[in-house]
Amino acid sequence: MARPAEPMNSARKRELAIEFIRKIRAMDRNKLHELILGEAGEELAQFFLMYATDLMMREPQRATENASSLLLIGYLIRCFEEDLDRRKSVADSPFVH
Repeated sequence: MARPAEPMNSARKRELAIEFIRKIRAMDRNKLHELILGEAGEELAQFFLMYATDLMMREPQRATENASSLLLIGYLIRCFEEDLDRRKSVADSPFVH
């Protein structure tokens, strides 16, 4: 039986974040748009655009801090989605019942 994966350490998470940002920066604009629509969808992309616009307009002096927070929120949402997927996999497992 496979053991659960160990949590990734902070240094490795940072390395992966840097690698991902480099790929995004180098990506063609149209390819990036396709990736966003494919992974998030138009509705979620529009939601984040409105949320970010509102946040930046309310506190323009904190733009850098707010941008950082938005990136971290996106990361935490992804973690939440992965946790839900793991829980569903466990609940659907024939070994649980």
